[in-house]
Parts: sequence; structure tokens; C-alpha cells
Amino acid sequence: MKKCLTCVAAVLLGLCFLAASIPVLFNLITPPPMPEGTPPAHFMAACWPTGYMKFVKLFEFVGAIIVMIPRLRNIGLLLLGPVIVNIIAFHVLIDAPQHLLNPMLDVIIVCALYLLWDARKKFSGLLN
Repeated sequence: MKKCLTCVAAVLLGLCFLAASIPVLFNLITPPPMPEGTPPAHFMAACWPTGYMKFVKLFEFVGAIIVMIPRLRNIGLLLLGPVIVNIIAFHVLIDAPQHLLNPMLDVIIVCALYLLWDARKKFSGLLN
């Protein structure tokens, strides 16, 4: 049962990041307009034209694929960890904190924390 739950969490996490990265990487969408003069508008005005957002989306794409492969799951978590922290920081510090109740973001946080908890013994070597 535990192994099945781990696989479901990994696939959900991977699919969330694939759904967020593929449209940007393949230019299927344009960035949504932000209200002028707001902190999120300033942040996105710096990220989109410089190519930083494509760089982050590339990490999301690679991490999403790797986290769904059981043998490489921990490497995928290491790639997606900083991205998840930056998403949370954006919503807490730049955007309105009530946007942390976004269902996709909640799934990402819960799945990542569960996978991290499940592999805590393997990650303990990083802390020593």
C-alpha cells in the first residue's frame, strides 16, 4: 500500500509540473497580463523577457519526468525542490498569500512533502 501511495504521489507531482511547463516551453500560451504597477507584474516583467522563466520551466520539465521514474525519484525531488520553494516564496512574498490555497499548488506541496518524508533516510546523508 505504501509503495502504491508513493507512486501515485510521484505521478501526481510529475503531471502537475508537466502541465505547468509544457505550454511555456513549446510556446502554447502567452503570459497572462498582470495588473499594472503591482509587485507580481514587476516580477514577471523581469522574468519573461530575460528567459529566466524558460530556464525554470526546463527544470520543471526535466524534474517532472525524473520524479516519475522510481529509481531516479530522489534526483527529481532535488531538481524540483528549489522550484517549489520559489513558487511558495512568490505567493507569500510577492503575490497575495491567499493564493496559497490554489488546488494545484496544494497538490504539489503535499505530494513533495510526502515523497520527501518517504525518502527521508536516503536524504539524511545530505544533512550529515
